[in-house]
Amino acid sequence: MKLLVTGGAGFVGSNLIARLEETGDHEIVVLDDESMGSREAIADLDAGFVKGDIRDADVLDRIMPGVDAVVHLAADTRVIPSIENPAVNLDVNVNGTFEVLQAMRRHDVGTIVAASTGGAIMGEVEPPVHEQMVPSPGSPYGASKLAMEGYLSAFSTSYGMKCAALRFSNVYGPRSWHKGSVVAHFIKQIFKGEPLTVYGDGGQTRDYVFAEDLSDGIIQAITSDATGAIQLGTGIGTPLNDIIDMLRDISGKDFEVEYEPFRAGEVVFTYCDISHARETIGYSPDTGLREGLERTWNWFADNREKLSI
Repeated sequence: MKLLVTGGAGFVGSNLIARLEETGDHEIVVLDDESMGSREAIADLDAGFVKGDIRDADVLDRIMPGVDAVVHLAADTRVIPSIENPAVNLDVNVNGTFEVLQAMRRHDVGTIVAASTGGAIMGEVEPPVHEQMVPSPGSPYGASKLAMEGYLSAFSTSYGMKCAALRFSNVYGPRSWHKGSVVAHFIKQIFKGEPLTVYGDGGQTRDYVFAEDLSDGIIQAITSDATGAIQLGTGIGTPLNDIIDMLRDISGKDFEVEYEPFRAGEVVFTYCDISHARETIGYSPDTGLREGLERTWNWFADNREKLSI
């Protein structure tokens, strides 16, 4: 199978490609503009690399022929910057996805699995979030992903394409080179001897899914007949303070934690129901949070010199 992975030089993409190498024989082409990732992240992996923008139809037309399926990870995923400047988020996540879908139509590529989000689309609702809930995004980022899901649905119905939107929960794990999300950010701060900054009281919950488990879910979605929205997480909500306690124990370091006010647009309590994913694609995450954090910490420890931390 020949796969095009947009945004494949990022955190999720590099973990996915590494997992694909373990699980089967695939030809992989990565399209990435290196704005949020780096080809260095996949230098040890067997994947072709094209530097380019998903909004560039000429680039897409050059690399789309012969592709069997697209894994669409390229996106502006930053919640707070989307509030400060929503136009960028709209252009990359909505217009960029539209260009990818149009290129797929031009070259008869019938399958796309795209990265979406759970909590940001649903807003502040009583967890667990699930696919039957009515979306109510609390940030432009969430709105852009909901719009993306709308186009996937429309292209599936109108053009017979198989389009699945995988709603990722909070992903963590090795290869998080430039990742700004909480686990990677905290680990880098601990190595640098800096205090951790928490926005809120630390009681806010997230569904933390290990990158290897998430990658398995993506692969299962590619090879299944599933369409529409599918939640990928663990089904467990973990308070941020619990993450901090585990990192303190794993690192053996007594770091400081500074608490600041909650930030507008961020969901406070969320985790997802993964029963639909279990039923439709056979998704079954099995990496415990403590084990996943240890494996992530060890990866950073092994790559300290390379990462300048």
